[in-house]
Amino acid sequence: MAISLVYSVNVVAQNMSRSEYKAAKESIVTEYKSSKDSCGSLAGNAKDICIAEAKGKEHVAKAELDARNKPSKKADYEVSIAKAKADYAVAKEKCDDKAGNVKDVCVKEAKAAMVRAKSDAKAQLKTSKANATASEKSSAARTKAKEEGKEARTDAAADKRDADYAVAKEKCDALSGDNKERCVNQAKKRYGK
Repeated sequence: MAISLVYSVNVVAQNMSRSEYKAAKESIVTEYKSSKDSCGSLAGNAKDICIAEAKGKEHVAKAELDARNKPSKKADYEVSIAKAKADYAVAKEKCDDKAGNVKDVCVKEAKAAMVRAKSDAKAQLKTSKANATASEKSSAARTKAKEEGKEARTDAAADKRDADYAVAKEKCDALSGDNKERCVNQAKKRYGK
C-alpha cells in the first residue's frame, strides 16, 4: 500500500499540468481512503495507530506532490515538516499503549523528535537561503572585483605608458634639432600621445 502511494507520487513530473496535478492529488486521496478502510479490521489503539499512519502518509504525499509540481527550498521544507508531523502523530498514538511515567516519557520523546526534525528542516531552509544570498552577493562581488581589476589594470597600463613616454621624451631631450623632433614624434606615436 505504501509502495503504491510512493509510486503514484514519484511518477508525477515537475511542473505538471493542472489535470495531471489534480489526478495525482485524487490518487493520493484514494490511497488514503483505502489505507484508512484497511484499518477498520483493527481495534483500539492499533486502529488509532493505523489511521495516524494513513493520515501521515497522505499529508507527506501531498507535500511531496506540491514539491514536485513547484520545486523550491520552501517546498522541500514543507515536505520535511509534513514528515515530522506524521512521525509525531504515529509515535504519540503508540505512546497510548503505555501508562504513567513511561507514557509521559514516550510522549516527550515523540515531541522532542518532532522538534528536532522541524528545527533541522528550518535550519536547512535558512542555510539554503543564506547560501543563495551569499552566492548572489559573491557573484556581485566577483563582478565588481573583475570590473575594479580591469579598471586597475587599465589605469596601471596608462600609468606605465605615461612613465615610459616620459623616459623616451627625456632621452629625446639629449638630442637637438630635427633628430629631437623625430625622436619626440616617435615616442608620441609609440606611447599613444
